[in-house]
Amino acid sequence: MRKIGLFLILSVFIIAGGRKMEITSTAFEHMRLIPSKYTCDGDNISPAINWKGIPESAKSLVLIVDDPDAPMGTWVHWIVYNIPPTMEGLPENFPADKETREGIKQGTTSFRRIGYGGPCPPSGTHRYFFKLYALDAILGLPAGEEKEQLLNAMEGHILAKAELVGLYSRR
Repeated sequence: MRKIGLFLILSVFIIAGGRKMEITSTAFEHMRLIPSKYTCDGDNISPAINWKGIPESAKSLVLIVDDPDAPMGTWVHWIVYNIPPTMEGLPENFPADKETREGIKQGTTSFRRIGYGGPCPPSGTHRYFFKLYALDAILGLPAGEEKEQLLNAMEGHILAKAELVGLYSRR
């Protein structure tokens, strides 16, 4: 039991240049239920996501939200990249634009569209991993990329990573 607790702590906070990078949400706490407002059973809008402790050398941030408990393999719910490291988070109901005027780009999810797609598990309680990466580069990828292309482009550029896990099951 002790190892599991330690693993959860390490998966949420990873030391980055002596500082802890942390990702949180005002909508839910780590390992707690995501309110239905942010799911297919509600308004299906993205929750507000906040972060701190970004390494000073970071050039961009990446947010990937996925569900490893999906029956057909990991289901990608949201991909956001080239987020300026000066930003402190993304607001609730972040627009589903391919690219913002700040240069933030969004990728194609497993729903085959751009933007956030909320939890909608077919059965049981699923875990939704909100993974934040600090990179030493701005990715030269076009908007609309899929997770695999993004991960390949990120390789060798990750300075720090933090995770927030939310849970959801349909009634």
